[in-house]
Amino acid sequence: MTPVEAITSGRTALGIELGSTRIKAVLIGPDHAPLAVGSSDWENRFVDRLWTYPLEAVWSGVQHSVAALGEDVLRRHGVELTSVGGLGVSAMMHGYLAFDAEGELLTPFRTWRNTNTGPAAERLTAEFGVNIPHRWSVAHLYQAVLDGEEHVSRLDHLTTLAGYVHWQLTGRKVLGIGDASGMVPIDATTGGYDGATLTRFDQLAAEAGVELTLADLLPAVARAGEPAGTLTEAGARLLDPSGRLRPGVPVCPPEGDAGTGMVATNSVAPRTGNVSAGTSIFAMVVLEEELGGVHRELDLVTTPAGDPVAMVHCNNGASELEAWVGLFTEFAGALGAAAESSKVFEVLFAAALDGASDCGGMLAYNYLSGEPITGLEEGRPLFLRAPDSTFDLGTFMRTHLFSSLATLRIGMDVLQRAEGVRLDRMFAHGGLFRTEGVGQRFLAAAIDTPVSVGDVAAEGGAWGMAVLAAFAVRRSPDQDLAGYLGSAVFAGSDLRAVEPDPADVAGFDAFMQRYVAALPVQRAAVEHLDPARGVDR
Repeated sequence: MTPVEAITSGRTALGIELGSTRIKAVLIGPDHAPLAVGSSDWENRFVDRLWTYPLEAVWSGVQHSVAALGEDVLRRHGVELTSVGGLGVSAMMHGYLAFDAEGELLTPFRTWRNTNTGPAAERLTAEFGVNIPHRWSVAHLYQAVLDGEEHVSRLDHLTTLAGYVHWQLTGRKVLGIGDASGMVPIDATTGGYDGATLTRFDQLAAEAGVELTLADLLPAVARAGEPAGTLTEAGARLLDPSGRLRPGVPVCPPEGDAGTGMVATNSVAPRTGNVSAGTSIFAMVVLEEELGGVHRELDLVTTPAGDPVAMVHCNNGASELEAWVGLFTEFAGALGAAAESSKVFEVLFAAALDGASDCGGMLAYNYLSGEPITGLEEGRPLFLRAPDSTFDLGTFMRTHLFSSLATLRIGMDVLQRAEGVRLDRMFAHGGLFRTEGVGQRFLAAAIDTPVSVGDVAAEGGAWGMAVLAAFAVRRSPDQDLAGYLGSAVFAGSDLRAVEPDPADVAGFDAFMQRYVAALPVQRAAVEHLDPARGVDR
């Protein structure tokens, strides 16, 4: 089947993902290869000390991405996109989107990046006997209860960003199990929310003077492959105001970006894992058995099929690194040697390969926002060095690359060393790994594990979401997600693996000793530097 035949006959699947800095749409054909791509950039805002995105930006970004996708279809294949065979929506996990009975947003969208929920997370973790991270929806809700926020009394429906978009497109309040597992703990035997957790939450809310039935506020839960509605007429107009896109498309359960990352790297089977590096950085490791204890550094979530996953989620990824690259790009332009940022990235990343293996006494903290793994409620990016530190370009860049992976290493130490979890393979994807042989090599050193990258995840989570949409409409009745990925999607895929270099491993270990020892310096920066005034508080 040619691409044109696939497009005109509806043998396609469309995946849309709302990431932290980009909204992306990917159309795939019967062989799961991308046929067209469209995207739109957006940025979160820090308003009243909370990270948020306005809902108007959600729809303008989605519409721009879908329109750009349609233009790409026309440019590449000479036909208009009027329908697709399947559709799925993914977005940043966790956070808090609260609506009243009329469907009106009660408070600005509170994203995963917020760390104001410390008291709630601590209390819920103690009460539930499972780690409840700051960014989980249930932590946001309980913090609102503790703070006596007025809107709680009018709350009718609580969801994630992916769940919200899916609801608007289909009219159904449903969530994929992977995304749902970042709202409230999941019962592995039933595939639904944990009943004891729901009951205890209602009791805690009542003790705080608020009558809530949490089960009534949450979306329904669906596993990958299960039906989750169809695109309505109103939903089609939301995606494509021009009216070209027809309704009636089957829509698969919406998922979080962690789940689509697992799909995009074929990491849904036990003892497989993946690392996704962008604005945040996180590792997902599919477990063979339950963990032995509760760890603040580890979230327990699921794959889109419902299998248990240990997640190491770090709020801060490559944003500070990108800021430094932007500074060097500006400097090059001031010298009259203007260069594309992609070329500057390539040159600076390559320089890091020749830097001192232990970063020569330099340290960097990439904390633009709070970082729960290291106990910080706010961020203050920081670079420091000893007077006799090696101070050259390669070592400077290696320091910032190591910094991007350092908090992840802390969580992976708990998983690999304290819990003894074993990994057969770890896949890496995201902007940090685009320069061949650099980020991949340093990640292998950070976790002392072979790391693979490949072109299969080149289009990232949006492609993974399109694959989930295809799975929902194409799978055979007895085919599970892991089997579908292995036989229909990744068979014969080309992966490039890098083994940990002993010198890099030793260097990263030495860097981490200094990094952990100097964390009080980072805490002091948070305590004494007010970002609003730039002076001591």
